[in-house]
Amino acid sequence: MREIVLDTETTGLDPRKGDRLIEIGCIELVNRIPTGQEFHRYINPQRTVPAEAEAVHGLSTQFLLDKPLFAEVAEEFLDFIAGDTLVIHNAVFDVGFLNAELERLGQGPPISMSRVVDTLQLARRKHPAGPNSLDALCKRYGIDNSKRVKHGALMDSVLLADVYVELLGERQASLGLGSERAGAGRGRTIAAAAVRGPRPAPLPVRLTEELIAAHRAFVETLGPKALWKRYFAPEDPA
Repeated sequence: MREIVLDTETTGLDPRKGDRLIEIGCIELVNRIPTGQEFHRYINPQRTVPAEAEAVHGLSTQFLLDKPLFAEVAEEFLDFIAGDTLVIHNAVFDVGFLNAELERLGQGPPISMSRVVDTLQLARRKHPAGPNSLDALCKRYGIDNSKRVKHGALMDSVLLADVYVELLGERQASLGLGSERAGAGRGRTIAAAAVRGPRPAPLPVRLTEELIAAHRAFVETLGPKALWKRYFAPEDPA
């Protein structure tokens, strides 16, 4: 089952009053597990970014001047989300902006809310007393959001993917890979609960040079912005 976790940043709150899309971030989930495939673009809104909006996401008019127009990324974006389910926090806001941009291009049909899972609505049903902002849900579920100094579409999508799994009660067991996300806030996982103590002797290394090379070759096929590439050592040419 393929799902797309999606977030946007904008110049303001209402596309009907001239506010525009300035960032789209998406990550792909298959069976609720991130695959490493992502879509991330900054967009030139062809207007100034108000100071109050810049204070939220940190994206200035000057920064966005040389970025592509939505018309230049629309087809790639639509190809990435395809016909799959979209997972969005406060979906009415993001879908409203996306559909406004598509309407400007005369490119339809609009994104239907029938294909959207709104995690804000899920959270309100599960935690009616709130609060149910993304930051509040990260705190509730022990998800490390310390790098979220400002709003950012891609980072918020990564955090929302973890929140989504928690809201569904499908928390994944930690794989102990040593990544920043693998251990963050996962003291309650099945894997952690299964640890009984240190081994008397370490297991022998099972990875051969051939297996390592095959893994690197596979990661290379995932595209230049695949999340898995971030876990290679800096000096690693892969």
